[in-house]
Amino acid sequence: MKKIALLVENMYEDIELLWPLYRLKEEGFDVDLIGTEKDTVYKGKNGVPTKSDLASSDINAGDYDAVVIPGGYSPDKMRACKATKDFVKDMNNKEKIIAAICHGPWMIASTCDIKGKELTSYHTIKDDLINAGATYKDEEVVVDGNIITSRSPEDLIAFTTKIIEKIK
Repeated sequence: MKKIALLVENMYEDIELLWPLYRLKEEGFDVDLIGTEKDTVYKGKNGVPTKSDLASSDINAGDYDAVVIPGGYSPDKMRACKATKDFVKDMNNKEKIIAAICHGPWMIASTCDIKGKELTSYHTIKDDLINAGATYKDEEVVVDGNIITSRSPEDLIAFTTKIIEKIK
């Protein structure tokens, strides 16, 4: 069974966490909710609570096939946790799938060398990706090597479909 880390932190975009969580479980993947702290309740922008299974300091990239990073304002909070950043960086170094939607690519810009890579995101962080060296594409889903990115909740079907295709 393929194993996926789904990052969680306060102020996530509720649907961008819940849609991939349930779709990936529906496909039969083992999905762990990874927070800064273990067994902690994090709240989305709309107040939906989600409890983490594990802390990022307690996991190893070698145990996962992919990491999914939802948007909202949570990626900015995720970037403040060294263990979470180290995990995403190690996933990239191992060329494992990193999927991020909306503001999620902030984590990619903070942890991965994206010079010359094609990415997309919510339009307000476009400049951050470009300044980190990426080529920005305004498309519903962009895949460059092991990195999958999408713009917003409207792209969730294409985003999760691409994650499932790449993992299988």
